[in-house]
Amino acid sequence: MPLSLWTFLIAITILTMTPGVDTMMIFRNTLRGGAKDGLASSLGICLGLFVHAFLSAVGISAILLYSLTAFTILKTIGALYLIWLGFHSLKAFWNFKKQKDIQTVKREFYFWRSLREGFLSNVLNPKTIVFYMAFLPQFIAPHHSALAQSMFLASLHFIIATLWQGLLVYTLHSANGFILKPIVRRSLDFISGSVMIALGIKLFLAKK
Repeated sequence: MPLSLWTFLIAITILTMTPGVDTMMIFRNTLRGGAKDGLASSLGICLGLFVHAFLSAVGISAILLYSLTAFTILKTIGALYLIWLGFHSLKAFWNFKKQKDIQTVKREFYFWRSLREGFLSNVLNPKTIVFYMAFLPQFIAPHHSALAQSMFLASLHFIIATLWQGLLVYTLHSANGFILKPIVRRSLDFISGSVMIALGIKLFLAKK
């Protein structure tokens, strides 16, 4: 395997394992609807990687990166989406707080909702666009198709991210009995909601 590909794999693995918006999305949705919810959200997140790879390859990312107006619009939409997700987690916190027995709360799972939430959280994250725009070209050979190479690298990222996020889902699901305790479930809903809102505000206030 070429040294450059090993470098890409190591860098992308470190990036994937670094806690951020994707981690909080997995945490939030697994807590909400169990392992199926978390895995569907992970699939949405990882599918979003191909969008970033495509945009990077065709140069649209460059437009977003160097156009202040376009970047600001994308950043604002992404920030508001994170705040909206955080608000719903806090809403769940208050709803659970009113329950006498938290285990009576119905944990509903809707595949397309989870897939959509994961996909949008990734696609609307300008930091991922900037990363792909700055990082991927370093591993693209100029004498081959940029699009094909970008999709190949995104596929490797997809595999690594799927494995890591699957491990996170499994870990959370294994602690299901502990998580279902009233005080733990309320605390986790509050924490995940607060962090999502904080990430949204941070993204909104971040400079280009």
